[in-house]
Amino acid sequence: MAFWIASSPHNHTQNETSALMRLVIYATLPGIFAQWYFFGWGNIIHIALAILSAFVAEFIVLALRDKNIKKQLFDGSAMLTAVLLGISLPALAPWWISVIGAVFAVVVVKQLYGGLGHNPFNPAMAAYVMLLISFPVQMTLWQPPLSLMSMELTFSNTLSTIFTGFTAEGFSPDQLRTHIDGFTMATPLDTLKTGTTMGLTVSESLQSPVFGDYFGVGWEWINFAFLIGGLILIAKKAIDWVTPASFLISLFVCSLIAFLISPDSSASTMFHWFNGACMLGAFFILTDPVSGATSSKGRIVFAALAGLLVYLIRSFGGYPDAVAFAVLLCNMSAPLIDQYTRPRTYGHHSGTK
Repeated sequence: MAFWIASSPHNHTQNETSALMRLVIYATLPGIFAQWYFFGWGNIIHIALAILSAFVAEFIVLALRDKNIKKQLFDGSAMLTAVLLGISLPALAPWWISVIGAVFAVVVVKQLYGGLGHNPFNPAMAAYVMLLISFPVQMTLWQPPLSLMSMELTFSNTLSTIFTGFTAEGFSPDQLRTHIDGFTMATPLDTLKTGTTMGLTVSESLQSPVFGDYFGVGWEWINFAFLIGGLILIAKKAIDWVTPASFLISLFVCSLIAFLISPDSSASTMFHWFNGACMLGAFFILTDPVSGATSSKGRIVFAALAGLLVYLIRSFGGYPDAVAFAVLLCNMSAPLIDQYTRPRTYGHHSGTK
């Protein structure tokens, strides 16, 4: 089964939208499994909450707009948006975070612009940024890997923490994030950013147990799992390989130059590739055919710009992961990129208007 994506007016998609959406959702499963293995049930619970909220919100809006509810509700787009949002949320965030995010993504970012195919921004990333700006405390409740936690976090305790703010034993998310040595743990990107800001070198910052033997306990495997899912999408011709390749090469070049200039203050290129939402962004976010550039050259420029922005925001901005912000900035730039990279129209003289 092959999928071909082309922008209008030459859309030659050979399968229904729902089949393509299902394939993309299936491709996220390796990454979701890796999240569960290293961080527990939190993201799976948020994915379920986001899916339920997205379906309810889309049903209500479609009914109000007098649209074909059965056809549009089950085209898979709302479910994919919810899955991507649930993957991106901190595992210990309260339940209402995923509900508000999913409703905002579907109602404001998607339906208010006219529905699928008309949204100028990626719904999942727009919702993530809205949540991060509106609820910064809840959106920074990143859970350390299970192997580094001082307390056991079972499914029931995860569920209790998400819905009540405490485990059955009365532990708060901050207590759950405490390492056995008594300090609160953050993500590898946050930890490195904090360390270098405090004057530590990269090698000194990497002594934190959150980094493990490579780039970050659990995070490198999660990114590798999303890389595998992305390669499946490329093999199935569901996405164009040019976009993720351009993004990863751009991020690689930027981080390599910085590392060669100042290795004491700049992380390695592979560190940037296998941390945060890098592979998720490369294969599942930037490849959105609606909110991205449409021409072949445009997709190269679009993704390369995203790679540059991710590096700049990670290095000099206040949000260490940066993928969501980079995606939205590139979404804003997509029409301009298309204007200067659209293919030449043949059959006219160069001076003809």
